[in-house]
Amino acid sequence: MDNELRGACIIGQSGGPTAVINASAYGVIRTALDSDCITRVYGAAHGIKGVLDDKLYDMNREDAYELSLLLHTPSSELGSCRYKMKDPDEDDTDYKRILEIFQKYNVRYFFYNGGNDSMDTCDKISRFMAKSGWECRVMGVPKTIDNDLYGTDHCPGFASAAKYIATSCMEVSKDATVYDNGQVTIIEIMGRHAGWLAASSKLASYFGAGPDLIYLPEVDFDMNAFLKDVRRVYEDKGKVLVAVSEGIHYADGVFVAEAQTSATDGFGHAQLGGAANILSRIVKEDLGVKVRGIELSLLQRCGAHLASETDVHEAFLAGKIAVEAAVSGASGKMVAFERHMLDGKYLCTTKLLPLTAVANFEKKVPIEWITQDKNNVTDDFVDYCLPLIQGEPKLVLENSLPRYARLKKILARV
Repeated sequence: MDNELRGACIIGQSGGPTAVINASAYGVIRTALDSDCITRVYGAAHGIKGVLDDKLYDMNREDAYELSLLLHTPSSELGSCRYKMKDPDEDDTDYKRILEIFQKYNVRYFFYNGGNDSMDTCDKISRFMAKSGWECRVMGVPKTIDNDLYGTDHCPGFASAAKYIATSCMEVSKDATVYDNGQVTIIEIMGRHAGWLAASSKLASYFGAGPDLIYLPEVDFDMNAFLKDVRRVYEDKGKVLVAVSEGIHYADGVFVAEAQTSATDGFGHAQLGGAANILSRIVKEDLGVKVRGIELSLLQRCGAHLASETDVHEAFLAGKIAVEAAVSGASGKMVAFERHMLDGKYLCTTKLLPLTAVANFEKKVPIEWITQDKNNVTDDFVDYCLPLIQGEPKLVLENSLPRYARLKKILARV
């Protein structure tokens, strides 16, 4: 092979966990273990922090069966982090440390599995390695339930979260209509700046048991219009189910939930929560009826029991393609998905995008998919999302409970 580069590889996971991020990790690990030119496979404990701390797991010493269970094991089995790396031109301390670790273990391939900020980290490392003269092929493997990674039709993790949200909204809808009394139920769904997840509640409505109203952060939130919408539906049906993104905001940019902001994550983003509670209080004061606020919170991220098998397959594919591309000579790229419809059937193919074109850009729900009155999404979203949630997870069970991977996580030594 003309582009053959022999050496070890590291796979790291970063950012929020998902139901399928471990499927991507398995795609990387299994493909790397089977590669002739990758001499050792390491897993970074808690993402890039594991590299900085010289805490790497030797994946060659894991049982093949346990590794295969990663396909349907939720969350980030290697451990994740939210660590903001400075620009190397301003402070290259971390980058020099990473280079030191790469040289120590002869790491020639680095795969980082994450979202927007993770692709930024990946891009910075790629550029620093090129500048330093250490040949190391760096590849980004996409992950985010928010579905806001730029340049890819959709992102691993989103479809499973969407399926969980749609199912949960259908179940809440059925629960909220059992009593012969008036009630307003407000469900808060993750999504800081992009409303893909809240929009997925439309699937529940499309199939007969979901929200009457949906509000996304792509458009400004108007409290008076919201109360008018709720009052109208309540007077018509006596019940109202509302889905709101946690990131809904007023025209001046202030989040509805900002009064409930408790902290920031490692990248300086506000950790939002409480929009449903705030809106519930305001609706109760305005209508004087029973109101219940529900926050799906972390449950929507790692619901592997409701995962999309299509999502699992594509997550694995993203990891596999990243390794194959790197072995063939690619670097500084992220694996992205393209959608095709052939004879009415959905087909997903992959492409490679420059990390510089992906990092720190956000993909939002198209404005034309949001209704003119800003309180719902169109069937165009259903057409987009429905193919992605297909298929049931083929879970391995133990006493009727999921059997997740149990890795030994043996620390690497040289």
